[in-house]
Amino acid sequence: MLDPDRLTGSIGQIELEFVEREATPEPLMKLSIHLHSAGLSLSDTISVLDSFGVERARSTVHNWVQKADLQPTSGRDPDHVALDETVIQLDNEQYWLYAAVDPETNEFLHVKLFPTRNTALTKLFVQELTEKHDVEDSLFLIDIAPWLKTALHDFNLRFQTESNGNRNAVERVFKELKRRTKQFANHFKHAEAETAENWLQTFAFTWNQLI
Repeated sequence: MLDPDRLTGSIGQIELEFVEREATPEPLMKLSIHLHSAGLSLSDTISVLDSFGVERARSTVHNWVQKADLQPTSGRDPDHVALDETVIQLDNEQYWLYAAVDPETNEFLHVKLFPTRNTALTKLFVQELTEKHDVEDSLFLIDIAPWLKTALHDFNLRFQTESNGNRNAVERVFKELKRRTKQFANHFKHAEAETAENWLQTFAFTWNQLI
């Protein structure tokens, strides 16, 4: 069961600076963004709006989620960071979702979607992570992927390889992400990479508020 305080806190952190002329009350817009990013389908989300006497199209809620531009907040100082990537399907193309997770809290630290996985893109991800969080003294938990080792080594960050233990934190989070996107079969149809990445970052933001 969701903690009402966490639910309220999550909604309160959603900024609507993009709103110009919108007839929908802001609390209902925030609720819609929150519910959809937490796993409710667009159809079910507009049904919730309808129960409040507000009729909106699925595309409208989708646009709210995109324009809210949510992602995990910065400023963390984790002792450990679990780092990994997983495949995300966009129509017939494979993309790679990189994620850094704090295994002590199971919270996302940073997520990014790339068209492939290699050392250069991994270094870009790590650079963005170091700019968002204080990870200079963190111990990174990774698998045997050479691009992960090389990127962390080049940034002089400590790491160790693990097949289980705390590194499983990121695997657990990936498993939940794929469960919540089951309506897509982990497959974003007719979506641009930027749209999919935006939704995944919004999911990460909401996940952090609810765990």
